[in-house]
Amino acid sequence: MIFTETILKGSYIIELEKIIDERGFFARSFCKNEFLAHDLKTDIVQCNISFNSKKGTLPPKAEAKLIRCTKGKIYDVIIDLRSESETYCKWLAIELTERENKAIYVPEGFAHGFQTLEENSEVFYHMFEFYDPGSSTGVRWDDKAFGIEWPLPNPLISEKDASYPLYKKVFS
Repeated sequence: MIFTETILKGSYIIELEKIIDERGFFARSFCKNEFLAHDLKTDIVQCNISFNSKKGTLPPKAEAKLIRCTKGKIYDVIIDLRSESETYCKWLAIELTERENKAIYVPEGFAHGFQTLEENSEVFYHMFEFYDPGSSTGVRWDDKAFGIEWPLPNPLISEKDASYPLYKKVFS
């Protein structure tokens, strides 16, 4: 596995290190020892799949996680919401595809969302916390506090996600 820290401290792009032969390839998509070597969470407690049949779909998420696109193509966005961080309220986007075999590690304290760029896209999550519907929250996809540049106009978004209030920055 090849770990590259992004400009948002604590988040990583993780590429598969493939062993290739005439049959195809083999690669680890998770290794506790390598995650520990980078000071990342290692206790995966559940895995989730998000399947989106329509291009332009924009679903939100919010705990520490490892995300990989297993089918199709997505524009994945993370936002640093840790008020003590030097990259507070900054965002990063990366395209994840089934062909590139990259993943992104999203630490606690970050918001996460993605927009599907192809029909029938599927995203696989390794989750480091159990899902808690009572603490489920998010930020608006079009909030000017972040100024995210989404690749497709007029996203398909749920009523709940469209109703999140505008984010108010907190300064320490």
